[in-house]
Amino acid sequence: MENNVIELFYTAFAKKDWQTMQACYHQDVIFEDPAFGQLIGDDARKMWKMLCEQGKDLELTYSKISCSENEGSAYWEAKYTFLRTGKKVQNSVSAKFLLKDGLITQHIDHFNLRDWAGQALGLNGKLIGGTTFFKKKLNKQTRKALNRYK
Repeated sequence: MENNVIELFYTAFAKKDWQTMQACYHQDVIFEDPAFGQLIGDDARKMWKMLCEQGKDLELTYSKISCSENEGSAYWEAKYTFLRTGKKVQNSVSAKFLLKDGLITQHIDHFNLRDWAGQALGLNGKLIGGTTFFKKKLNKQTRKALNRYK
């Protein structure tokens, strides 16, 4: 594919350029990950704005980008301070994409929620981070933060 929208997306993410990231998404994009659950359209785009603007010390690396006309994948790592606890986090993520007309229509990020919770929240996060209860509570909290964000 001549114009690799996935490469463009992660290049922008590394620069915290949420406007370009948003432009890589189709109007009705579906995003999903363990922390936010499923987000559609404007909510998915707003999430990247929030993460880029709040991630003052965010460092992002990416690799293994694959992109065809209809699908793609990538691997990325983010290092940042989790604002609620002030703890350092290093999150390793595998991403899968569906594409249409050169834009991302579906973006699914996979990472180990228990590992993330242990880093972000300490021992309690490590103990309960892999449970359905924790995931539901985290999804509710992240949605609330997203809804408050302008």
